[in-house]
Amino acid sequence: MTGNAYDSGRLNLPFVGHCTFGKQPVCLDWDNIDADAAILGAPFDMGTQYRAGARFGPRAIREASTLFSFGHGGAYDHEDDVTYLPVEKVRLVDVGDADIIHTDTVKSHDNIEWGVRKILDAGALPVVLGGDHSVHIPCIRAFSDREPVHIVHVDAHLDFVDERHGVRYGHGNPLRRASEMDHVTGFTQLGIRNVSSSNRDDYAAARAAGSDILSVRQFRKLGPEGVLARVPAGKRYYLTIDIDGFDPSIAPGTGTPSHGGFLYYEILEFLQGLVTRGEVAGIDLVEVAPDYDRDGTTAFLAAQLLMNLLGFIFHAQGKSA
Repeated sequence: MTGNAYDSGRLNLPFVGHCTFGKQPVCLDWDNIDADAAILGAPFDMGTQYRAGARFGPRAIREASTLFSFGHGGAYDHEDDVTYLPVEKVRLVDVGDADIIHTDTVKSHDNIEWGVRKILDAGALPVVLGGDHSVHIPCIRAFSDREPVHIVHVDAHLDFVDERHGVRYGHGNPLRRASEMDHVTGFTQLGIRNVSSSNRDDYAAARAAGSDILSVRQFRKLGPEGVLARVPAGKRYYLTIDIDGFDPSIAPGTGTPSHGGFLYYEILEFLQGLVTRGEVAGIDLVEVAPDYDRDGTTAFLAAQLLMNLLGFIFHAQGKSA
């Protein structure tokens, strides 16, 4: 039975001890990962075109995530009457960060890909904390020898730029690079809106690659259930979540904020439904830049979203109480 860890031993409050994701155990031996999900930091932001700082995102998300680790043995949700992430059924580990080589995008991306492959080889779900959105490129590349995936993308921006002045691996390129990979079967792109980094040709290229593109207003007209009905069922989903997909009123700590974004429950309810339509095979959450986060709101949003999402994923697998 799931119980309170603080009934005996140390109280271990959020501000005490080592700052891992959710205060979960550390696993730095990447050849011996034994977990259902492994959290990997990708502190790379050399792909940014405007405000840098997402390299500090993994640390900020980990710090915020300690709030959701009070030792209850799981997370009870009275609305669902479910205890998510019970410690006796779900094993989470924090494997630290990929090694980043400053000024070297290729080597840094290769190191991120290697880390994700190690997690996949261990049979665990990779959960990657960015970093700017260019880190999605090595993350999705790591799935090249796995079963195909459908990418579900939450963002303010399309990120389908092919090349600008020789730049092909920046944070405006990741979904275009993914479209060139044989193991990517299509895209659902949600939240794309307003003045954007993409032109008409980029939208045409995305649709030609099999993308269904919805703005926030289009999402709201359909509602979470209507949007879910448009996502191909029975697929393996790779989730890539840019925090600027959310409105800057709740997610100010990002390099390229865009007003008119999602609110928390819109995406949470969509994700809760998505895990029942197919298998979530991988996750990255990117573009948290704590220097612009006035009170930690953005990092708390990222951590809370991920903790709830992990709960939904494993509940769908029967790992709840």
